[in-house]
Amino acid sequence: MKKNKNRAFLKWAGGKYGLIEDICKRLPEGKKLIEPFVGAGSVFLNTDYENYLLNDINPDLINLYNELKNNTEFYIKESEKLFCAKNNQEERFYQLRKEFNASNDIQFKSCLFLYLNRHGYNGLCRYNLSGGFNVPFGRYKSPYYPKKELYYFAEKAQKAVFTCESYENTFKRSRKLDTVYCDPPYAPISMTAKFTQYSKTAFTIEDQKNLAKLAKEHTDKKQCHVLISNHDTPFTREIYSQADVTQLMVSRTISQKGDKRVKVSELLALYK
Repeated sequence: MKKNKNRAFLKWAGGKYGLIEDICKRLPEGKKLIEPFVGAGSVFLNTDYENYLLNDINPDLINLYNELKNNTEFYIKESEKLFCAKNNQEERFYQLRKEFNASNDIQFKSCLFLYLNRHGYNGLCRYNLSGGFNVPFGRYKSPYYPKKELYYFAEKAQKAVFTCESYENTFKRSRKLDTVYCDPPYAPISMTAKFTQYSKTAFTIEDQKNLAKLAKEHTDKKQCHVLISNHDTPFTREIYSQADVTQLMVSRTISQKGDKRVKVSELLALYK
């Protein structure tokens, strides 16, 4: 891992920037890193593999990444225009959110996705059952336009292929000695808790079990190395029983004001 950490240009719930050192200590070396759940890309941005396969089930996210990779100057020029005082108002935010949900123009939506991410509440990425982006206005004094971070991502993205498909299909693309890092929607701390819906498709308990099964199978059959992040619970301990598990204590905000933080136990499950 590089000495200076690189931040993602998106705000992202569950992002791995704060855990990069711990994750990179556990990631096996190799030529290619595969991420079936790339999210904001903090692991991608802070590792040095020759090639990357980066996937997410959210098409808005992957379309943005491809636009930034392939049309860097145009994307930065157009998206920066949205970061102005006129657009940092509640009525205008909801107007642009409505335009985002109604549009089929990938370039336009990719610029708006960054705007909504930086102007929406807590940088959340959430959709309703109809597939409409529904994060409320964030009320920030002056949302940051991440130009430096965008340029860094775009430069590094030249080594990456971005896909939008199921995690199962991304696993099928793995080859001998590839390294796979999985940061799925976390299992609930208690089995009565609800999942956060980052895309139109929820990640179920059965998906959690299936991911652990795939990790073991691909390690055995393809000699891949698979590292998975998740909450540390009796359930995850059980499904990752065939992996080498490391416990981490992570600070989490537990109130909307952000003034109450507790240590939550997470784990890294390594299949090798």
